[in-house]
Amino acid sequence: MAVDVGGTTMKGGLIARDGTILHRERRPTPRAEGPERVVAAISAFVAALSASRPAPRPLAVGLAVPGLVTPERAVFSAAFGWRDVPAGAFTDGTLPVALGHDVRSAGEAELAYGSGAADTLYLPIGTGIAGAVVLSGSLYGGAAGWAGQIGHIPVYPDGLPCPCGQRGCPAAYASAAAVAARCGETSAEDVVRRAASGDEKAARVWAEAVEALALALATYTLTLDPAAVVIGGGLSLAGDALVVPLRARLAARLAF
Repeated sequence: MAVDVGGTTMKGGLIARDGTILHRERRPTPRAEGPERVVAAISAFVAALSASRPAPRPLAVGLAVPGLVTPERAVFSAAFGWRDVPAGAFTDGTLPVALGHDVRSAGEAELAYGSGAADTLYLPIGTGIAGAVVLSGSLYGGAAGWAGQIGHIPVYPDGLPCPCGQRGCPAAYASAAAVAARCGETSAEDVVRRAASGDEKAARVWAEAVEALALALATYTLTLDPAAVVIGGGLSLAGDALVVPLRARLAARLAF
């Protein structure tokens, strides 16, 4: 069993040994209801997934969550307000839990099943923005495990405040949450739709989001020269509305 807990949605599935997906399901993440409620919702989701296919019974659950994570506990999550939540709290205690960081887990999946490039950035853009860095065929975490914080490379001096405490971060402009909030919408999808229909404010917000991403990716590209940048997360569902202008703006920022 695999469960990915995002700031908006929990995604789960049952996977056979050969990688075949036997069942998949989504549920909303009740983030606004507090940290204990999120833990309880994850536990209930795991139980429901397990019950959806009782034979054969799942052997274990791989759980990907945001924040500082060890195999034994969720040490801290700003998204959910967690501190030192043991891995076993996310189930009813009958399934072994492999706890992992959401972005790093996605990077491991890209490394194992993705493009095959030895030097890659996997960049999920959702409630927040962070990246999984693959260098020479291995995930790279850096000295403190923080490598890949693309969403907090300041790109607009004295720009919008970011929850991290800085100003001008891509996360303050280009995360799905920021894009929606800046237009007074509940989802970035609504902003993309408005921009496509000619709404000036939505078009400006979207253009600033794309430019913020391009500036951050230009810094990353000139520093580490990846063979590929893989965009994921909820904002990737914008498709060509994101990828086409982002590719053009990134190319304009690179001299070679």
